[in-house]
Amino acid sequence: MNTPTYITLMQARAVLERLGIQLSRRQIKRAAEMDATGRRKLPFFIDPIDKKLKIERGTLVRIYQELQVEAENNLR
Repeated sequence: MNTPTYITLMQARAVLERLGIQLSRRQIKRAAEMDATGRRKLPFFIDPIDKKLKIERGTLVRIYQELQVEAENNLR
């Protein structure tokens, strides 16, 4: 089992850039903000120690991989 690696908003943006996904600072921030129902587009959470938004690196990459597989499965 791999040890989880928690990354900040800007680190998440860099990880996505390495995958070929270009997002602006505002776009990544909007994905981490809660909507009116208290849900986020991506599973960021507030770190209890430094009070910054974090996400597990593997989870972020897995989400994009799953979306790619879903898109491929939905081909006509």
